[in-house]
Amino acid sequence: MSTPAAAPSPRPFLLACPDLSSERAGNTDTPGVWHFDSGVPGKRVMLSALIHGNELCGAWALKDALAAGLRPRRGSLTLAFCNLAAFDRFDPSNYAPARFVDEDMNRVWSEDKLSAPNSQERRRAAQIRPWVERSDWLLDFHSMSNSDVPLQLTGMEQRNIDLALALGNPATIIADAGHAAGVRMRDYGRFGQAGDNGTRSLLIECGFHGAPEAHGVALDQLARFLLAADTVDRADLPAAWFAPDAGAQRALRVTHAVAAKSADFRFAQPWKGLETLPRAGDLIGWSEGEPVVAPYDDCVLIMPSTANLRPGVTVVRLAQPIAA
Repeated sequence: MSTPAAAPSPRPFLLACPDLSSERAGNTDTPGVWHFDSGVPGKRVMLSALIHGNELCGAWALKDALAAGLRPRRGSLTLAFCNLAAFDRFDPSNYAPARFVDEDMNRVWSEDKLSAPNSQERRRAAQIRPWVERSDWLLDFHSMSNSDVPLQLTGMEQRNIDLALALGNPATIIADAGHAAGVRMRDYGRFGQAGDNGTRSLLIECGFHGAPEAHGVALDQLARFLLAADTVDRADLPAAWFAPDAGAQRALRVTHAVAAKSADFRFAQPWKGLETLPRAGDLIGWSEGEPVVAPYDDCVLIMPSTANLRPGVTVVRLAQPIAA
């Protein structure tokens, strides 16, 4: 029987921690939530950050938007600094524990969990829920524990895949069905319904948690999303927020999510993500000593990570290209 691999040393966290002493007050009855209404018809847009307290890039982007005095010309704009209690635990030398306080806040967005406020994250999600429910377009900012390459997670609905392609960045788009452990905010309520009901929701993985470049990815996505929603005019956005368009975009559909059965899971190689295994049966890793292999040819590994290893946690997703 194999033995679990030793936990890898955490990567250095080089992205500075933002001072949110002003931003956490908000301008609504909900701490950390800012809301601006143009008084002109348009989409109700929400931008959310810090669902995980150690994912700082989105918080920087929202802080920059507030500092720039960004306001909607049409519709409304809500900016939400979500898991502030987890953020308050952040330590750049040991950043994994700041992901959440009691449970993952991006697995609690279902009525059964929101109606049972027995964790810090569920109570905070219940505070934020009215803002999510009143929104039409949602962009949720995240970062990753391993990969440096930004990923746009769209869910399975074509309306969101089309929007991700229209944004022009990032290069890789992932159509995924979510997590067995619970519903993400991006898929809550109307956002998770089939067909085109007028909503749009994206989850942008901006790169590695501690990479300064993740801040730039978040700003680029914020700017592109608000333009696509027709919330602001191009002249309202600093030119420096925009990164060059991706040379080409590709969309991948997740077919499998590999979950750890226990802490005895290890990868066969130090996968970073987006590696393509050419043949069905190629080795990915071992779970409790049993091989985990590619189920088909040209299998792409999405966000492989054992950073939060425990039973039931997804350690890697497997995907294949979506035919054009």
